[in-house]
Amino acid sequence: MLSDTIVAISTAINKGAIAIVRLSGDEAIEIVDRIFSKDLTKAESNTVTYGHIKDGDEIIDEVLVTVFRAPHTYTKEDIVEINTHGGIYVTRKVLNLCLAKGARLALNGEFTKRAYLNGRIDLAKAEAINDLILADDEVKHKSAIRALDGSIDRLIDPLLEEVMEVIGTIEVNIDYPEYDDVKVINHDELIPHLEDWLRRTNEMITKAERFRVIKDGLRTAIIGKPNVGKSSLLNALIKKDKAIVTDIAGTTRDLVEDTIDLGNVTLHLIDTAGIRKSQDVVEKIGIERSIKAAKEADLVILVLDASKEIDDEDRALMELIKDKRHLIVFNKTDIKEVSDGLAISAISGDVERLVKVLNDEFQDDRALIDEDVLNNERQIALMKKARDIFMELDQEAKNETALDLLSSELYSAYHTLSLISGKDYEDDLIDHLFRNFCLGK
Repeated sequence: MLSDTIVAISTAINKGAIAIVRLSGDEAIEIVDRIFSKDLTKAESNTVTYGHIKDGDEIIDEVLVTVFRAPHTYTKEDIVEINTHGGIYVTRKVLNLCLAKGARLALNGEFTKRAYLNGRIDLAKAEAINDLILADDEVKHKSAIRALDGSIDRLIDPLLEEVMEVIGTIEVNIDYPEYDDVKVINHDELIPHLEDWLRRTNEMITKAERFRVIKDGLRTAIIGKPNVGKSSLLNALIKKDKAIVTDIAGTTRDLVEDTIDLGNVTLHLIDTAGIRKSQDVVEKIGIERSIKAAKEADLVILVLDASKEIDDEDRALMELIKDKRHLIVFNKTDIKEVSDGLAISAISGDVERLVKVLNDEFQDDRALIDEDVLNNERQIALMKKARDIFMELDQEAKNETALDLLSSELYSAYHTLSLISGKDYEDDLIDHLFRNFCLGK
């Protein structure tokens, strides 16, 4: 497959000032030369040539063609980029001419996949490129830039080097016991290494999971009995009338969702149906969905009616969320003030105290934007696997399991850590990861 020359439209397929058709591969320059009005075969790397794309004698477009010669390119292959006028017809016409002259249509993410397979970038940096393209806020942008700058390597490489050094020493001790000038590692010396690695992997996992909240936001369920002001709270937070608000209990029958950036954290809000005993078939379905949303949420905001006494239904909801990350707010303080608890008046738009509490809660986590942290669930899952291996090894070392067996398991931990940056990955997993990239990248 890498012997093929691939081509794709690398800009959005829409009307615009320019569009870019990109080719990569051994025949990229020759293929474009066959449809270009000037000789590209002798063009130097990193040069731009003005001319026309032609289909036989017919001029298709006036273009600028940029030539990048291997190995100093994005894919480490020859790359040609044709800058055309951004019409949909003309861009596709240029693409089809390249296909007719021998190029193959690129798969999603295939340019970046080639950069990875050809050793220009590791897998973590490839993921960062996709994150940079998809970034829609400052946190995601900064996270992607740090990863491109090698944040994952800075996290993982020191640990990899230490693990390999210990493995190497154990292997030398086993294979060449007669060498007097090689340090000898016994169980008592191995255990501090394992406990240090265990501590460090746990720290990386904790920071990564805290940062995931800042990066991806919290799925936040607003729950409570009917008519306590859940929909009013959603409307007050997003500052628009999205959820229907009436004095009739049970107005909300289905989930209403929206997203708000509070500054230090983004909430993916879910306004749920009021939870109570009901014989209404439709309302019962809404209540079941509310309970499910509360169980699946990262954060639950339980709304209580400040104008009424807490009753058994309120207490049942408190029991439902007691083991989850949650906030309890007392709404309707425009009717009755409360001296204790987090008081708001959603109908009046008075939710500043709640916003402040949420921002204060995630102030420290937001500082992680400037630290090197694991970036996604794949990396976190692999780190957890490595952590579990170190945990098991620590116990085995304390039980004085044979060092040659421990060395074999250390290799497993090393391999798992190396997968985080993608130094060793199976082809089918690579295909799956790059399938999520956009076409032409």
